[in-house]
Amino acid sequence: MFGSRIYVTFITGTEDCVLKMTLQEMVHQAASLYSDRKAVCFDEYNDKPPVFYTYKEVVSLATELTVFLQNYCDHRGRFEIGLYCYPGINLPSWILGILQVPAAYFPLDPDAPPVLSNYFMKKCNLRYILVENDKINKFKISHAGWFYQSSFAIDDVGLTLFQINWNDVDVNLLLDGAEDKSGLSKAASNWETDYVADLDQLKSKTSQRGYTDVRQQRSLAYILHTSGTTGIPKIVRVPHKCIVPNILHLQSLFKISPHDMLFMASPLTFDPSVVELFVALTSGASLLIVPNPIKMMPLKLSAALFHRHRVTVLQATPTFLRRFGAQLIKSTVLSASTSLRVLALGGEAFPALNILRSWKGRENKTHVFNLYGITEVSSWATCYRIPEEVLSSDIRFDSPVPLGSPLLGTTVEVRDATGSAVLDGEGQVFIGGKERICFLDDEVTVPLNTMRETGDFVRVKDAEMFFLGRKDNQIKRHGKRLNIEYVQQAAEGLCHVEACAVTWYRQEKLILFVVPKDNLARDTLKELQKHLPTYAIPDELVLIETLPFTLHGKIDVSELRKIYSNHLNSRRHDSKLSGAEELWERLQYLWKAIDLHSGKIKWERILGDRIESSACASKCGNFIIVGCYNGFVYVLRSDNGEIHCIFTAEDAVKSSAVVHPSTGLVYVGSHDQHIYALDIYKEERVWKLHCEGGAVFSSPYLSILPDHLYIATLGGLLLAVNPDTGNKIWKSSCGKPLFSSPHCNEQYVCIGCVDGNVYCFSHSGEKVWQFSTSGPVFSSPCISSLTKQEIYFGSHDRFIYCCNMEGNLLWKFKTTSSVYATPFIFHSHDLESETLLAATSTDGTVWVLNAKTGLVTGVNKLPGEVFSSPVVCGSRLVVGCRNDYVYCLDLCIAEETATRMC
Repeated sequence: MFGSRIYVTFITGTEDCVLKMTLQEMVHQAASLYSDRKAVCFDEYNDKPPVFYTYKEVVSLATELTVFLQNYCDHRGRFEIGLYCYPGINLPSWILGILQVPAAYFPLDPDAPPVLSNYFMKKCNLRYILVENDKINKFKISHAGWFYQSSFAIDDVGLTLFQINWNDVDVNLLLDGAEDKSGLSKAASNWETDYVADLDQLKSKTSQRGYTDVRQQRSLAYILHTSGTTGIPKIVRVPHKCIVPNILHLQSLFKISPHDMLFMASPLTFDPSVVELFVALTSGASLLIVPNPIKMMPLKLSAALFHRHRVTVLQATPTFLRRFGAQLIKSTVLSASTSLRVLALGGEAFPALNILRSWKGRENKTHVFNLYGITEVSSWATCYRIPEEVLSSDIRFDSPVPLGSPLLGTTVEVRDATGSAVLDGEGQVFIGGKERICFLDDEVTVPLNTMRETGDFVRVKDAEMFFLGRKDNQIKRHGKRLNIEYVQQAAEGLCHVEACAVTWYRQEKLILFVVPKDNLARDTLKELQKHLPTYAIPDELVLIETLPFTLHGKIDVSELRKIYSNHLNSRRHDSKLSGAEELWERLQYLWKAIDLHSGKIKWERILGDRIESSACASKCGNFIIVGCYNGFVYVLRSDNGEIHCIFTAEDAVKSSAVVHPSTGLVYVGSHDQHIYALDIYKEERVWKLHCEGGAVFSSPYLSILPDHLYIATLGGLLLAVNPDTGNKIWKSSCGKPLFSSPHCNEQYVCIGCVDGNVYCFSHSGEKVWQFSTSGPVFSSPCISSLTKQEIYFGSHDRFIYCCNMEGNLLWKFKTTSSVYATPFIFHSHDLESETLLAATSTDGTVWVLNAKTGLVTGVNKLPGEVFSSPVVCGSRLVVGCRNDYVYCLDLCIAEETATRMC
């Protein structure tokens, strides 16, 4: 079976005819046979029932989109359309509608960094982008300034077509530090002008010369890009004739029937999603789609997949499967009663057999497959079914799992460093085939039978290939060659390890990250000495709450390196600081719960992106709510940090949430210009309101008497809203952006503005007074129940101000730098009669002032800039610093009753 080349040659006359079909033709064929069967199910897994489309409905909606695109777009030559959306019930129809034009679809992830998306769009010279209607604001804000655009709404389809005219931007400058050696911008324009109108003439030329041409009409199905983990990301254009053999062969191997339910586990930007989508919809089977947040919640996801919808086929990365956790995998995913008939794992190294055995429940009958492939020859190249006798064996041997046989039309070669074929031994995998060809970056023509280098190394033994690891994972350590995936598999096999990952940090240290099952995981390195040679033992063990993942569901190695770097910095700073200072790492992707008195971390949770908002506690105290740059609002359990539920906005959430003390509703703003009212107990959005005047950066403020919710926008608007219904009560424009959060008492509501003023309004919306400073006011006014007649705030003019509620200055104190943060009023811990004010200036100085007189009673200088607002609890003052740490300072009373910080 295995030689210098491996071929799959079982192509009959009928199969050869099907191989010449396009994806959309295969879907239409299935739809003609199963028109009234359920094709797609979308389940948000909340109080709303799942939504279903039949095959007839999928095709009907797709045809409506196709007709629109044919009428509004210039589709001569090679035609590609971007698709900017989240997964939903309409997704298959949108993709099918683009293919029917005919055109190739190019999925664009709304959560990807805009500069990365712009790089790929510009590199492809993309002229048309379909944007999901409720993502239009996010799209416009994220890509403002890169191109000129005109738009056309598509009635009843849920999309808006944007026609793009690119600004004169050098594609090489869009990725920071990236050097595009392909010269694609020029090539892209050449593709437009070199369009060959005579398709028959082009086919004749290409077949005679033995190459395939990207300019052939109707040849391309979709466009993706590689992850770029080993260099600059590559554009990959995939023809129908490259992916169709994959669909046909996997249908056969998995024995797909109209009674199957497949789950769409992969994001659109990851090419296995094409397999999930079209293996289902070309077979008369059903496809289950859930929102991205549900994929991050193992309990809800397992309930949706295996209880509510009885999914029968799951294709996923091993990391995606591990998210469920060993216990849930055994009790639900791979239990004896599971609905799952086929589990196909690919995209990463296959789990060790002893791990897989430990996951499978007794009497489980799920068929398990190992898939292997690369995006440059989309999607899969080989497949191996794990024999049932191997999985059910009680013998605790752990033989490696082969990559398996090549899929239909695929050629696989193993070569050594000289390029010679390897029949026995180690070498690098090359993948290709006569028709299994994709176009990379600026390639216009590619020779038939082109073989692509994979960067993956295997051992060939007894005509089977066994994966050794990526070229990047081969390291030289203590004079020995080592593959770090070998270390990871050994660690995964230990009973105290829930999940793990290994990195070669700065090519100096081998670091093992472990998600522990119990406290005994701290002995992992000692246990590994029983299983690994000395040169393979990691230098250091780092215990973490959960592994970070990429958008494609793989372990995020770059994020692990950041975590270890922060871990080193934490130890380095801990050794320098003494006394009562307690400090913690500055949080960007991590959210941590910390004991106030000891500074010890109680739990930590990795979220999807940077965190700039503060957390707030729920009414019951069992949850905390925090916003994130990825547009998600996370609700975490306060005792262990587990994700309870996730709400989605259309842009970054930098605003800190507030909670209604009676109803328990949560209110939070977003850069998508909306304010959201969320019921975290029913896990539903109660209402959302467009604020008309720009992004909502600051926190909303809830007034009980009167019952108003106050919201400030970067467009300069202050709005009063009914917190129960979301109806606007009044609005007033301050003319300049409002970064400050509104605060109020029984009479007035006050807000700071970048024009240097603090404005005071009545609760009915009339402006009562304004107080002018000599610099922008980002600080939120502090109006405390301790001092009902005073208002405190800072300004970039370096002063801290105290005014009465008539707008008259009572005192001002000059600090040593601009004041960005909000002051905090508190009683002296020992002298209840003394009211104090904590404040910070951006140069790192922490001030404690007498709230009545403005005199200094305490001062301390932190070793970095401070934009964080101080908070006092008992005798502790907590504040964040830009040296990447949070400080907890003791407030002590000296003999003369002056406050000092020690």
